[in-house]
Amino acid sequence: MAKATVGGGCFWCTEAAFKELDGVESVAPGYAGGHAENPTYEAVCREETGHAEVVQLEYDPDTLSYADILEVFFTVHDPTQLNQQGPDVGTQYRSIVLSHDEDQAEKAQAYIQTLNEEYEDEVVTELEPLETFYEAEEYHHDYFEKNPNDAYCQMHASPKVEKVREKFQNKLHQT
Repeated sequence: MAKATVGGGCFWCTEAAFKELDGVESVAPGYAGGHAENPTYEAVCREETGHAEVVQLEYDPDTLSYADILEVFFTVHDPTQLNQQGPDVGTQYRSIVLSHDEDQAEKAQAYIQTLNEEYEDEVVTELEPLETFYEAEEYHHDYFEKNPNDAYCQMHASPKVEKVREKFQNKLHQT
């Protein structure tokens, strides 16, 4: 198994999108990219920790490549929005890729460079090595799955899940 850690807005939405993919063994919401140890959701939301809301995936690289993960990640959020995704505003919602090794860093940098050539607006996604991933509180895990009728989930997570289902049909879990 390999790991990847990315943040593209609310981790409920990102988690739900990645859980659709074949080869993803687990997706954990959490916090990374900041300076505080053992951050809480409340402290992250108050922007006291420097952390972003992220998800950490464990995946089978024989089934799903890191390039696939980057493609899905950059499809389900807008990497040109600085410290914001949709209605969520703040540094905790920034676009960020936290690499686990040099190979991931190089692939992410190349992907971002390609996007910068394609997009009219500059890609503001941060790229840095993962130092520490802090798993989010239990009530954030599987939030979309547990709360499918929640208004926020319907307005923001559902469209991301649908986008993954439409664009990545050949990479979905087979049921």
